[in-house]
Amino acid sequence: MHTDTARPPRSAVVVGAGMAGLATAWFLREAGIDVTVVDRRHVAAGASWGNAGWLTPAFSVPLPEPGALRLGLRTLLSPAAPVYVPPRADLRLARFLAAFTRNCTTRRWRVALSAYTALNRQALAAYDTLAEGGVAEPTRPAEPCLAAFGTAAERRPLVEELAVVRAAGQEVGFELLTGDQAREHEPALSHRIGAAVAVHGQRYLDPGAYLDALARSVRDRGGTVLEGAAVTRVHATGSGVRVATAGSGDLSADVAVLAAGAWLGPLARPFGVRVPVQSGRGYSFSLPAEGMPARPTYFAARRVVCTPLGDRVRVAGMMEFTGPDRPGDRRRVRAIVDAARPLLRDVDWTRRADEWVGARPCTADGLPLVGPTASPRVYVCGGHGMWGIALGPLTGRLLAEAVATGRPAAELAALHPLR
Repeated sequence: MHTDTARPPRSAVVVGAGMAGLATAWFLREAGIDVTVVDRRHVAAGASWGNAGWLTPAFSVPLPEPGALRLGLRTLLSPAAPVYVPPRADLRLARFLAAFTRNCTTRRWRVALSAYTALNRQALAAYDTLAEGGVAEPTRPAEPCLAAFGTAAERRPLVEELAVVRAAGQEVGFELLTGDQAREHEPALSHRIGAAVAVHGQRYLDPGAYLDALARSVRDRGGTVLEGAAVTRVHATGSGVRVATAGSGDLSADVAVLAAGAWLGPLARPFGVRVPVQSGRGYSFSLPAEGMPARPTYFAARRVVCTPLGDRVRVAGMMEFTGPDRPGDRRRVRAIVDAARPLLRDVDWTRRADEWVGARPCTADGLPLVGPTASPRVYVCGGHGMWGIALGPLTGRLLAEAVATGRPAAELAALHPLR
């Protein structure tokens, strides 16, 4: 709803230059709204740069799934586990994990899945719109995308999940492969791989290169991107917003969009957003392409992903629930190596480069936060968890249209920041 029904907003400040923030800014410019994007560090500095870069609607499902409860406390406290909670006193994290656990039921997961289905059906088309509008970095087809397993029994949960996703109304093409059939697609797989799923119709990209191209396109369209300017507070006034930054003074506009990733909570809380946003950190590194998968490959039981990016392959994984600004834990990189080593044939793991840790913004119910706040001049686009790259452009488009027209899309109802 507009603050002044006589006119839509003419200017906006977007806080955060990750995928969600830059995509929202791009679509705001498409609607004719003046835009300034401001980031505490630089473009793609949070969860965007070093992630796996998968655009895979087939796999984009709510994070708090029933199977998560089977991990158990001992597993969660192990640095080698795919999901890790460092053993330290943190009341806010304890509350988040309690709420996350309450959402790990089949009923709640399926309710959240229905919201994802409405988004997933449109996710790739949003990328096509950006390409048609001049974003130069391409998305690439993953044909097929492989999910590889040691045994058919290990594969069963993913097959069941894909069937549920399809039954919910999403087109998902996949076929079951033996280990030998998987190696025909991807010779880098070792003989430890005894079963696989080939998933069709998915894509991938180079996240850093894509975000740079998206930021250039925002600037080319007349928008401004300010880097190295941490936002300390957002004030809603009677006539607009004032965004206070450290080092760059105050910025004024008609509206503000908070897309600050794992740092969203303190900025959004004064505007009635009580849904906790917890940092769920992922790790990655790259290796030379020789001996590595030449197509996007997911070792699902180990939660490790391989993405080809030119002459190197990015290896990514892990979910570490801890503060976004804490130093990275090198044990997590070693855990990724140890998990993937038996599954690939001829890899020199000592040639790692570009080791990275980034904080994904996770919500306890697994749903993003996209829409208005208690202030009619402040909006939120964040909390995408593992799916900010896959869903950021679409949610940015839907939010920009709601800001420009005052009419929120039906797909945003389940994502309301004040839920």
